Amino acid sequence: MRLRFVSTQTLKGLWSNRAMALSVVLVTFVSLIFIGAASLLHKQVGQVRDQWLAKLEIAVYMCPRESNAERCADGEATQKQIDAMDRELKSGEVSKYVDTYTFESKAQALANYKKQMKGSGYEDNVTEADMQVSFRIKLKDPLDYKVVTETLSGRKGVEVVNDQSENLESLLNILNKFMKVSVVLAAIMVLTALLLIPTTIRLSAMSRRDETEIMRYVGASNFFIELPFILEGVVSALLGSVLAVGGLWVAVKYFIKDWLTSAVVWLKTVGTHDVVVLAPMLVGGALIVAALASWITLRRYAKV
Repeated sequence: MRLRFVSTQTLKGLWSNRAMALSVVLVTFVSLIFIGAASLLHKQVGQVRDQWLAKLEIAVYMCPRESNAERCADGEATQKQIDAMDRELKSGEVSKYVDTYTFESKAQALANYKKQMKGSGYEDNVTEADMQVSFRIKLKDPLDYKVVTETLSGRKGVEVVNDQSENLESLLNILNKFMKVSVVLAAIMVLTALLLIPTTIRLSAMSRRDETEIMRYVGASNFFIELPFILEGVVSALLGSVLAVGGLWVAVKYFIKDWLTSAVVWLKTVGTHDVVVLAPMLVGGALIVAALASWITLRRYAKV
């Protein structure tokens, strides 16, 4: 009987204040979309960084026969300079960071160039003498790439040390900016929800003040009187959070996995399982915030 009464009162309140309840649903939906997007972007940034670091290879290019680089003003790297670099990687200052390294001769560089440019018409335009020798380095800890890059860049006979960090940092900066925008917008929408929920509850309580007074006279507890109002906020937040989780799942499934992953095959992206893991936190958080906001409103303002 009590359960039926509470359910009836909750539905009655939602219907009588349906415009405000719908506003709470929509604001909760938008808020959690941004919160979820920020969380997924944060995970994506971590995955991109880990993926890049796992494949990180530092390439040390020695000065070729002709180079415009200032550090190659003395001409092509000598065998003495090449041997010195080999010793540095094997037993020098940076050797403690090096896991493995390989040496690429001019002949190997030419063979790789022809393989990459096959069919382009340019593969026969260069000779072995035009190529440059290089060292390819794998690190024990990829996070040490900056130390190794800076150390090797200053050595004689080195034209350039390439660690591909500029490409990674550009991508991560873009993702981080999107994440920050999502966090700011989510904070604004959460604040809006926190203002709307109390307003909805106050309107509902005021419209049924006579009923609540009668319930007090017949001995109903404060919890029994307040419960339908609290449930109004909770139900609205529940609908909004479920819609938000559904929206995130659809976006990840059809936009990220089905479209982006096929377009950028090398990029490891977040998946629908990440949305499923995130869903309980989004829904649970929305319900807790809605219940607390409703309860505090009733205790401080509605005076039911």
